Amino acid sequence: MSNSQLPRIAVVGFAHSANVPATTGTTNGVEMLVPCFSKLYDDLGISRTDIDFWCSGSSDYLAGRAFSFISAIDAIGAVPPINESHVEMDGAWALYEAWIKIATGEVDVALAYGFGKSSAGDSDRIQAMQTDTYNVAPLWPDARSLAGLQARAGLTSGAWTEADMAGVAARTTGRSVDELLAADYVADPLRAHDIAPYADAGAAVILASEDRARELVANPAWITGWDHRIETPNFGARDLTRSESTAKAAAVAFGDRSRDVDVAEIHAPYTHQELIVARELGFGEGTRVNPSGGTLTANALFTAGLQRIGYAAHEILTGNAGTAVAHATAGPLLQQNMVVALAGGEN
Repeated sequence: MSNSQLPRIAVVGFAHSANVPATTGTTNGVEMLVPCFSKLYDDLGISRTDIDFWCSGSSDYLAGRAFSFISAIDAIGAVPPINESHVEMDGAWALYEAWIKIATGEVDVALAYGFGKSSAGDSDRIQAMQTDTYNVAPLWPDARSLAGLQARAGLTSGAWTEADMAGVAARTTGRSVDELLAADYVADPLRAHDIAPYADAGAAVILASEDRARELVANPAWITGWDHRIETPNFGARDLTRSESTAKAAAVAFGDRSRDVDVAEIHAPYTHQELIVARELGFGEGTRVNPSGGTLTANALFTAGLQRIGYAAHEILTGNAGTAVAHATAGPLLQQNMVVALAGGEN
């Protein structure tokens, strides 16, 4: 479906729990999600029965239990029955399913949520299970070591420099590039500021059809384009310094529209990955990148991508931006990438 044929659907609400190193709650996300849902109900003046469709994003591997998303439904309530679905992905992909549900005309209001408790186990070891079953997974590579290989490939090829990487961290931390470059390596060529710390969090976003969006908020964040693509899982079969899937998704999401947007929220757990994604998105120099702080401040597994979409939409909902783009990624080394274009007003 081309962007010109897309029905008018908008983000009308966003909430997330604090991104913290560890929580004392269960791995089913209920304690993190209940406050998010309550905030959205209060902000929009609705109740749970106004939600026509629910979709969640999480990982049973991370939760350490089968069907953890079923337990998470306790945050919604079982009576009256709900129309619900789930993806074993970041909540951004749950939001995509919710968007499709509205686009087909089946529902008018949908809520997508994600949750993840990174502190419950060894997140690096869990994520290694996403890699190639025969050639990579048996090595149990930790995520930052794989990222280090990618960063080194870029440095060797001249695609970026360590100063470029530090520049990304400097914008987030407020420290100088020189100060950051003086720090020791923790996974050569990565320093601590190049790596996002894992976090526990839950997040939720509400989408609405055109008529309902106008009823619920004064300035809906209209979705003007959306696409996601996937790379081969074979690291040796692709150029790790580029992200072809991001480039293709952006081409579809933007179409003929200008990429000179006001805000870009990029899901990049490592500084060099932000450089890769920013290059493929191709937005203008005037674009504010990750005003939320981005994933570098907290890598909340299975909600970080959903948060990027929520934050990009929030900039429009609050009148701080007229146009925005959000990016979400999943899998090792930017294997899967999603791009969402948003606009306020009558765009």
